[in-house]
Amino acid sequence: MASEPSGRLTLNRKMLGKLLVIAVLMFGFGYALVPVYKQMCEVLGINVLTQQDEGVVKYDKNTQVDTTRSIVVELDGNAQGPWRFRPTTRSVTVHPGELTTVVYEVVNTQAREVQAQALPSYAPQSATPFFKKVECFCFKQQTLGPNEARQMPVVFYLDPALPREVKTITLSYTFFEIAGTQTAAR
Repeated sequence: MASEPSGRLTLNRKMLGKLLVIAVLMFGFGYALVPVYKQMCEVLGINVLTQQDEGVVKYDKNTQVDTTRSIVVELDGNAQGPWRFRPTTRSVTVHPGELTTVVYEVVNTQAREVQAQALPSYAPQSATPFFKKVECFCFKQQTLGPNEARQMPVVFYLDPALPREVKTITLSYTFFEIAGTQTAAR
């Protein structure tokens, strides 16, 4: 009879060991799920907030600039989070087809690292398909260190097929902190 309790104790210890291994594996799986999900989304091109225009790769060979008309591009920045965010210039005048670079400035006013994303919007909305971005900070998430200031360029051109009645386009970005990515102050 004395061997029966020790046999149960051995079985209980084995079961506890198995349960601990399962718990550690489940934690590891949950921890690895976020980077795996991000990588899968990137590879498959899904769940992406803003995608780079595939047609702009061919643009560097295009030399057709419509110098017969000028378009005013007004720049705006809205901050939804712990920073200052603004364009370094309020407007630029461009010719359709002309490659143009503008710069936005962001300053993280917190003593902690933050991750953020910018979403663009255009007015009038009918101009959206004609506004071609070659390079933009909105293509990916931005990580800003504590009290970091950064200059972020936007390189774009307006498709010469832009309707003639459009004389002014407003490019506005809303820069917001990505939920669930706050990190503790170091």
